[in-house]
Amino acid sequence: MASVNVALRAEKRAMRKALSSTLKNISPAVIEEQSKAVADRVLAFDAFRESKTISCYLSMPTMELDTSTLVQEIVRSNKTLYVPKISPDGRMDFLEIHGADDIKSLSSGLWGIREPGSTWNGIPRRNALDAVCDKLDMILVPGVAFDRTLSRLGHGKGYYDKYISEYEASGRPRPLLVALALEEQVVDSILPVDDHDQKMDMIVTPMEVIR
Repeated sequence: MASVNVALRAEKRAMRKALSSTLKNISPAVIEEQSKAVADRVLAFDAFRESKTISCYLSMPTMELDTSTLVQEIVRSNKTLYVPKISPDGRMDFLEIHGADDIKSLSSGLWGIREPGSTWNGIPRRNALDAVCDKLDMILVPGVAFDRTLSRLGHGKGYYDKYISEYEASGRPRPLLVALALEEQVVDSILPVDDHDQKMDMIVTPMEVIR
């Protein structure tokens, strides 16, 4: 069993390395074009329009689909927006955002990604796991690679896999998991996955929606 786990981890590392090389060569203009196409698809979903509470990642400066249009539309539509925050001990939480000005004020954290502080205007931000918070209807999920069986390969820290497991363990209904992908991030092969790796409900690319 140990040798199988070692081999699986090696496969994942090799896949991440290969995809990273590919993503580094995608121009900002192409990322912008693909990001707009993906945003248009997501915004057209009935599930998006009907969602009241959404978590959306704030994208890295490079090598990733830009979520700024989606974030702006979530706020403009008066939906409740939660964004990820990574704590020093490696835990990811989703904290509430309070409008467009709040987003603009966020400072960069891990990997140059903007993150919320633990408070807003001196008041503790609500955590999506707080008992008083409404359920999450949708999580917009990043990743390094995806395949057509709805498997996802992340950056190797397990942030989303752990969070989704914890969220469900709290007794809340599972949110709709919508992965956002550049065309180059969808592979024809089957990704190496563990039992704890969460399947997506759909993967949205500029050209198609994989379900």
